[in-house]
Amino acid sequence: MKKYKKWIAMGVIGFLIFLGFFTGYILQKQKSSTPLSLIYIPKTEDGTSDFWSSLISGARMAASEYGVQLKVMAPKNEQDVKGQVSLLKKAIEQNPDGILFSTSSNSAANKDLKKAKEKGICITYIDSCTTEELQDLTVATDNVEAGRRLGEYARTIVGKDDKIAVISHVKGVSTAVEREQGFREGLGDYEKNIVEVVYCNSLFDRSYNLAKELMEKYPDLKMIAGMNEYSSVGAARAVKEAEAKDRIATVGIDSSQEAVQLMEQGVFKAFVVQKAFKMGYLGVKETILHLEGKKEEKNIDSGCELITPENMYNSEMEKLLFPFNTKKNT
Repeated sequence: MKKYKKWIAMGVIGFLIFLGFFTGYILQKQKSSTPLSLIYIPKTEDGTSDFWSSLISGARMAASEYGVQLKVMAPKNEQDVKGQVSLLKKAIEQNPDGILFSTSSNSAANKDLKKAKEKGICITYIDSCTTEELQDLTVATDNVEAGRRLGEYARTIVGKDDKIAVISHVKGVSTAVEREQGFREGLGDYEKNIVEVVYCNSLFDRSYNLAKELMEKYPDLKMIAGMNEYSSVGAARAVKEAEAKDRIATVGIDSSQEAVQLMEQGVFKAFVVQKAFKMGYLGVKETILHLEGKKEEKNIDSGCELITPENMYNSEMEKLLFPFNTKKNT
């Protein structure tokens, strides 16, 4: 009788072990058949910036091609740091597999990003980073290199004593810091020609007004360099209005349809174009690979190109200047 009970007990244990393995298998199969869920929080989706429109389009294309769920949650403008942090909190509550984040502040979101990490949510930085390395991976332009390429070109079109002003976007944000650093490096010994650095808080009108003030303050100013689309285009508008395009060279980082027109009109002498569509596409693609355990590289450079009036209509440059006329540019 004791032997019989022993066999029954062993049978029950074996059944429970089998049941455990079977349940785990079913759950794993269900999990693998459920699309990954991603939430992307850019700096804005207000329709005024070709950069963000292109980047978000790239992210959505990748999500469609790879069969994942992607929700875009964006504040109304780049200055709405509190709004962006509030959206991050809501995203964390939804417990997605991954959050893609383009921070508008170098530190405001750190606390909540830590909470996301504690919950096991994959964090991907796109375009910009916070002061703490809380991300699993980063997909962005090498902003120092972008600034350096602009500075190297700028050095070829100004004299050794010509005054240069810089209009940047948001003080302290990683993209602004790194682009200015690269621009100074590219200028080399002409760095001393920089007379002032001002910040437009990523507002076209603010950049326009700052450029007017700089032209008045420095009557012999020879160049204005913008560090993003808002600062560059705003400055170019002011130079055009002042009919100073032959006296003041405008250069910048980021492109838009208006920027292209301003280059055709001789206002922009050069700008560095980020590969925004590619950045968005890779942001989603690389996050998926990471979640599937197929990716080890942590930092992905999405690249950039220097555009001048001489090369703007080369076939490869046209793909960057007119991303919505092309398919995936990766």
